[in-house]
Amino acid sequence: MILENIKLLRKELHRHPELSGHETETAERVKKFIEKYYTAKIIENIGRNGLAVIHEFSNNGPTIVIRCELDALPIEEVNDFEHRSIMDGISHKCGHDGHMAIVAGLVFWLKEQNFKNGKVILLFQPAEETGTGAPSVLNDKRFIELNPDYIFALHNIPRQPLHSIVTLNGNFSSTVQSFAIELKGKESHSAEPEQGVNPALCIAELIQKFDTLNNNDAAKEDFRLCVPIYSSMGVKSYGISAGFGEIHYTLRTKGIEKMEELKKDVDKILFEVCLKYKLPHTLKWFDYFPAVFNDGFCNQVITDVAKTYKYNIINKSIPFKFGEDFGWFSEKYKAAMFGVGAGLQSPALHQANYDFPDEIIETGMNMFKGIIEEILTHQKYKYEKQ
Repeated sequence: MILENIKLLRKELHRHPELSGHETETAERVKKFIEKYYTAKIIENIGRNGLAVIHEFSNNGPTIVIRCELDALPIEEVNDFEHRSIMDGISHKCGHDGHMAIVAGLVFWLKEQNFKNGKVILLFQPAEETGTGAPSVLNDKRFIELNPDYIFALHNIPRQPLHSIVTLNGNFSSTVQSFAIELKGKESHSAEPEQGVNPALCIAELIQKFDTLNNNDAAKEDFRLCVPIYSSMGVKSYGISAGFGEIHYTLRTKGIEKMEELKKDVDKILFEVCLKYKLPHTLKWFDYFPAVFNDGFCNQVITDVAKTYKYNIINKSIPFKFGEDFGWFSEKYKAAMFGVGAGLQSPALHQANYDFPDEIIETGMNMFKGIIEEILTHQKYKYEKQ
């Protein structure tokens, strides 16, 4: 019955998705669910729209944060099941609805525990998809005062066997950075394009030259992706030769140093091409995701728990190419992220027909329960609070 209630929460969250920075109703739904079954201290609006649910066993001992994400994506739902999104153009296509259900479901277990020391914080973080949510939480004085020792998170991984646990030593994900280029030319009558400055050829050459920067082999140290995301030019008025345009890209590398090198290459191409076509430009960098670094101790705890539950462990040697703003947490605290296989037939993340598999809710909960128990009870994880 408990598991069914958690699954119903997942479907309710799926029906009512909200974009990054707008997750107020999502946070309220999670809060109401938790308060229905559990009495605990809850910090609201942490990092703007987030929630932190605090269960304190003792002032002594380690503080463990279990983190998940609140936000959905600007993707139209194409599935026709009963719990399909009711919000036009918005849906949970990364599985954050499932991640929230897993973490919220831990309250049923936590309230029955009687550990001698330590503290557990269930963190529901906003704005993961834009990379701004984790920094907002980290800069919130109320989170800083919680003084976490360990932070753990999971992500469902499509095309991996159901219930398998995917681990990585070192980097779990890639460093990601997005940018936008605006080009300002000069409109003219389309009968006299020579009287204006049309950015079309400049945009075409930029796209071609940015493509030469790619090395889409994640096994290589110089792995780098430069992917076009959006472009526009002129207006739909056929008597006007375009006088402005813009293109947006996302970059991916294995780490910060490689990202800085790639950004310099982008700058060089942009300067040379825009000079050639005599086009003024502006360049804006945004949506930065540092690579998630798995702390060795935290990763060992994950592995030990997976073995205890006899889950199939897939020790991946190459970091995932996606970005995750959990990387901001791993820069400051001992942290680790693991994957849970979503099934070999599952659609990929961010595809319009994706849906989080309810079968792995219990798997995720077991992993987090095991992690908390390992750290708070086992002598091999002795901890002295600083």
